[in-house]
Amino acid sequence: MYGEEKTPAAAASGSVRKIKVYERILELFEAEGIKTVFGIPDPNFVHLFDAAERRGWDIVTPHHELATGFMAEGWARMKGKPALAIATLGPGIALASGAMMDALVENCPVIFIGGQRARITERRVRRGRIQFIQQEDLFKNSVKWSTSIEYADQTDETFRHAFRVCQSGTPGPVYIEYPSHVIQQELEVPAALPPSAYRLVEPGADGNMVARAAALIRNAECPVLLVGHAVQCTRAGQKVRELAQLMGCPVLQTSGGNAFIEGIEDRTFPYLFAEVADEIVAKADVVVAIGTEIGEPVHYGRGYLWAKGKVDRKWIYVELDAEAIGQNRPIDVPLVGDLRSVVPQLCAALKGSPRQDHPDLPRWIEADRKRLAALARQDFKTGSGRVHTGQWVIEATKAMPRNAIHARDGGCTVIFTWTYLQSKPHDVIWNQNFGCLGTGLPYAVGASIADGGKRPVLFTTSDSAFLYHIGELEVVHRFNLPMVIVVGVDHSWGLEVGVYKRTFGHGNSNEPGVHWSKDVRFDKIAEGLGCQGMYVDKGEELGAAITKAFASGRPTVIHVPIDPVINHGGNQNLDTPNYDRFRTWYAEGQQ
Repeated sequence: MYGEEKTPAAAASGSVRKIKVYERILELFEAEGIKTVFGIPDPNFVHLFDAAERRGWDIVTPHHELATGFMAEGWARMKGKPALAIATLGPGIALASGAMMDALVENCPVIFIGGQRARITERRVRRGRIQFIQQEDLFKNSVKWSTSIEYADQTDETFRHAFRVCQSGTPGPVYIEYPSHVIQQELEVPAALPPSAYRLVEPGADGNMVARAAALIRNAECPVLLVGHAVQCTRAGQKVRELAQLMGCPVLQTSGGNAFIEGIEDRTFPYLFAEVADEIVAKADVVVAIGTEIGEPVHYGRGYLWAKGKVDRKWIYVELDAEAIGQNRPIDVPLVGDLRSVVPQLCAALKGSPRQDHPDLPRWIEADRKRLAALARQDFKTGSGRVHTGQWVIEATKAMPRNAIHARDGGCTVIFTWTYLQSKPHDVIWNQNFGCLGTGLPYAVGASIADGGKRPVLFTTSDSAFLYHIGELEVVHRFNLPMVIVVGVDHSWGLEVGVYKRTFGHGNSNEPGVHWSKDVRFDKIAEGLGCQGMYVDKGEELGAAITKAFASGRPTVIHVPIDPVINHGGNQNLDTPNYDRFRTWYAEGQQ
């Protein structure tokens, strides 16, 4: 019995009832508005999965526990809530642990539950125990909080704290271990409490700080917004849109926050990968950073582009984690709180005196429009006759439905996408901070499940990245997700080929370990896993193929052979678009 909740009044009213631990876990998640579970059920969790089905949950079982965590992360990014990922004891949770690390670095709230042998077995001094390893200590450095349920009546307090930790400060994963003898025990508890009854929900910022920030913005010559991926993950885009319009300013995207906010697409520019953004950074005298760590890919807001122009610019930082203030650069006005609350506070402070649009904004919008149009008109002929990676990006993203979710994976192909992207998707699912290949397909699955399979999903990926979790195509087929997957195929690890050339010079190495079989056909593999397959070897035909695939209503994989020389940037990556700028992320010790 959970003592702190069973009051005499509650007991007398009959509101306390008996319930199994596994069903109580589901109730606690339902109180948070969560009714989806990712994982492969085993003896520890079959009762939970069965109960979840009876309660109307979405149950998503992948084919690899690592994909379990990635799918959960994709779901969390689309829902703005913690996701639930479950893995069996021993090898299952061990395989899922890579996704814990990914969620930690990607700042994504995922609650991982791992099974464990009964305590009487786990605590023995024995060798040769089956499907067993001491798990909790292994994961402590991979999550924000790692714990184990010792007694059934710890269930409520443990999960409540998990919800607190994964959403407080910098969001991230937690790990809860359930020994097999505990999860089927019985509790006497009342109905689950709402979140506001046991944790701080979307806290606001200090009022005096909000007033100071508003004053800086009003008196600025060229204020800008620097927007990171937390804006998308918290589903706060329309709140930030109102702020951008009140500020009359351009919006700079971080490379991780490259989802466009509906209604302000034209005034949004990618930091580092568009010339217009260079000018905006140089002119900016007040920067409002929202939903970003101001990390290495934006040169900590201090180096590279920020070292030019108005270097004495003021910084306003909307950040939930107070410990982040001032870590990467000095902050003039910290607004500590949840951006979902703080951005409306700032809007309210500016509504009485909104700024006019910056006079250069129309010119910047037109210049970037011309940049994208010029990229689409370039000569895409290749020596091999295979598709140019730039054309692969252009034709795929021109054909992307306006309301599509865009999932991305790969190395060189993603670098080309930053430059050649022709669409302005409102949701982009990509692995920024951890730089982990193979996340793309599970991310896309989780995002589409979160969306209820309503919106089309375009997943652009390289062949090497796609092979990591290609078995999850069966999940795409099983749920009949509205997904078109466009695979750029050069039969090699593209970025690593470039590293060999840059390290040893062109033709001076056999480049061991980075080339693989040219006989792989992803369209045929897709058909074997229940999806539709297409083969397109002419860039100008790719857009029509994507349109046809979406119209078919069937999940589709399109195999596109791309030119390896172009994709690897030719000799030493010299022709990879903006590769020199991408490399500035890794300026060891210089930022």
